This record gives sequence, C-alpha cells and structure tokens, in this order.
Amino acid sequence: MPVTATRLLRKMRGGAQAHLLAASDGRHYVTKFRENPQHRRILVNEWVAGVILQYLQIPSPAIQIVELRPEFLLANPEVNLQLGSRTVPVAPGWHFGSAYPGDPDRLAVYDFLPDSLLPDVVNLRDFLGVLAFDKWVGNADSRQAIFFRARLRQWLSDPEVSPQRKGFVAVMIDHGYAFNGPHWEFVDSPLTGLFHRPIVYQSVRSWRDFEPWLERIRYFPDAELDRALRSVPPRWLNGDRDELERLLLQLQARRARTPELIRDCTRGRVNPFPNWDE
Repeated sequence: MPVTATRLLRKMRGGAQAHLLAASDGRHYVTKFRENPQHRRILVNEWVAGVILQYLQIPSPAIQIVELRPEFLLANPEVNLQLGSRTVPVAPGWHFGSAYPGDPDRLAVYDFLPDSLLPDVVNLRDFLGVLAFDKWVGNADSRQAIFFRARLRQWLSDPEVSPQRKGFVAVMIDHGYAFNGPHWEFVDSPLTGLFHRPIVYQSVRSWRDFEPWLERIRYFPDAELDRALRSVPPRWLNGDRDELERLLLQLQARRARTPELIRDCTRGRVNPFPNWDE
C-alpha cells in the first residue's frame, strides 16, 4: 500500500529533481515525481530495478509508492520542478519513493569516501554484484552509491555479525537509467555501469568473485519480473505496458550474456580488473 507524504525536508541534487519527504509510516523517502524532467519512464525503471536488486540480495533502498495529496501540495508550494525559467507544479497522486537509510537529522550519508576509507566498507564486494546487475540491465549511467555508518546486522545477511558491531555500509542507488533510461533499449558499452573508484574492483581475480550474483542472474525467475510488471502503477506506464513487457522479455533473453558484458569492461580505456588473470 502507498504511504502518504507528510513533510518536505529538502530538495535533492541531480537531474531528476527528487525531493526528500517524510511519510506516514515514519520513514523518509527520496521521491521522484511523475513529471520527472528526465521522463516518467525513469520511475518505472527505478521500480523494476528495485525488485531485481532485492532478489539478487544487493543492498539498495527499499522502494515504495509515495502518495502526494492535494492538501499536502497546497501546504508545501515549494514541492515543484524547475525547467529552465519555468516552475512546474507536481500533480497529486502516486510517485516513486526510495527509502532514506535512517533519520536524516541523525544519520550522516556520504556519496564519497576517500580511498583510505573505502577498504573499511564491510560490503565492498557488493560492487561486483551490482556491476553484474548493471551490465545485465543495460545501465547507461555510471554506478552511484551512498555510504554511512550503521549497525551491520541491519544491512548484512551474515548471522555471524554481532548485533552491536558498527561500520561503513555501501548502498546502491539511482537506477533510473537502467534500460538506457527512457529509451527502453540495451546499448552496451565497456564504460557504463562502472563505479568511478577503481579500488572497488582490485579484489577481482577470477569469475568466482562475481558469484553468487552471476548464478542468481542466470536463473532469475520469470515470476519476479512478472511481479515487477504487475506492481507498476498504471499511471506511470501511461499506455506503455506492452512496451514494458517486450523489454522484460528481452532482459530475460540476455541473462546468459552477463559474463560477456562484464568481460567487455576490460576493452575500455582502462582495465578495471588489473589483478584478474583469466
């Protein structure tokens, strides 16, 4: 069920002009609107990617439908989009929400860590899993992530982790340009999907380093994509349901190509896997 926006905290950086909103469930959501200046399909891409990442067990924000009611918009006129010199109002209805990892007033979230701190990120290997994901879904953007200190048991599936232990965690964000953004096609390139910090790939020495994610992609169930398709709000599709079905069929057909697409990264300007000897 959708949650209801209750308070505007701030506008976020980036071309999607997302807003950070408090919601009726007590959580906070980075919210992208149907009037997204990058295209309404960006919301569909975010939703489908969120379903896939959850199945692949790659840390990413929980996805949610955020309802903006007329009275909320009336009380918060600064909830709007800026297109050049024009201010575009946001319509009431359902919009895409990406859960903020905690209380924004208490949790420091970073989109950059120096190389000296990156090795301390406890789930650094997830950058290998999300690279497999990005290549499979044809992410036309570079990999985006956020970092924060948290109790590790909340973010890692390892039962051996002490409930009290804290550390830096990486969470993968911003999947609007999966499927080449609004174009809904697969345009593969050695450079797309890579994180801009090569240190996250230095541990790669064999194909085994990309497991278990390659196997999860190889046997990704049709039922999960069908669930994603059925759960997309019809207003976001605006008549594009058949086109989305075609896209998801193509996605399933290219599962086996994922290793090839990862290997193609080595043919770019710089080999991101300097320690990998096939």
